[in-house]
Amino acid sequence: MQEDTSRSPSYTVACEDYVHVVEFSPFTSGSPASLLAYGGNQYVVVGACIFQEEDVEIEGVEFNVLRAFHHDLRVDALAWSPESRLDRIPTIRLCTAAADRKLRLLTSDLQDRHEIKVMEGHTSYINHLVFDPIEGKQIASVSDDHTCRVWDLDGNESSTFRLRSPGVSVCWHPEEACKLMVAEKKGTIRFYDLVTQQAILSLECGQSPLMSADWCLTNTIKVGAVAGNDWLIWDITRSSYPQEKRPAHIDKARSFKWSRANENLFATTGCQGKISSQLLIHHLGHPQPVMIGSATVGSGLSWHRALPLCVIGGDRKLCFWMTEM
Repeated sequence: MQEDTSRSPSYTVACEDYVHVVEFSPFTSGSPASLLAYGGNQYVVVGACIFQEEDVEIEGVEFNVLRAFHHDLRVDALAWSPESRLDRIPTIRLCTAAADRKLRLLTSDLQDRHEIKVMEGHTSYINHLVFDPIEGKQIASVSDDHTCRVWDLDGNESSTFRLRSPGVSVCWHPEEACKLMVAEKKGTIRFYDLVTQQAILSLECGQSPLMSADWCLTNTIKVGAVAGNDWLIWDITRSSYPQEKRPAHIDKARSFKWSRANENLFATTGCQGKISSQLLIHHLGHPQPVMIGSATVGSGLSWHRALPLCVIGGDRKLCFWMTEM
């Protein structure tokens, strides 16, 4: 894979500090803008952004900071609640994970109410978390402690699933609030029923370490992941083994995310190199990546809710790539 085919970002937004994690809200904000949050060493910034593809009067991207939260430690993972909205009564709610093995639920009305609730229970590093996408009343998190835990907003654990290796990714079914997907580092992806507390289906990578997996929310028979240097795609109605598998990154792959705008589009990132991290955008109909980008010590990866546009964090900036389909 040649470095010279790499494309610089379509848009960038300057930040005060190093960006460790970045997430678009996957939910409508009730306004033309999309909500985006990013976290660094001791802070979480929440902003609203609109791109020129959405409004012709904007040049590039318009990014407005709505609120900055102080965060005791570096932010390692971040998830949006569907209750976050900018219309009527503005509400921002998100949850973070940090190296002290705690979750923090951040809630703000963007006026004078700002609350941080600390949730404890994991005994090792938390790798990923997600809100239930329908009501936002539950949070699921996975950890190196070999558990997936489901919490209510008061910090009580309603379910705990014992895993056979560290949990690396967790996804919630977009319509069925009782279905959860959990990916484990050893290479297994399991689907759990929260009502019966049982595993209902499992997929196998056939290789490890599995670093990241994602459920295609626009077509839930598709699951994607990265393990070792490869990306893998499953059709869960056909087999527990991947239908497609290709090498992606020379230096091991780090993350996998499906686009929300196109069910055949997905992005992978390589492990952080000494200078830059590689971003590849793939289309299931194309044998080669449709776009290659890189960011200085890039981290985090997230897709816009409606545009074929993804973002990664970097050294004092956010980098956005628009995919021409």
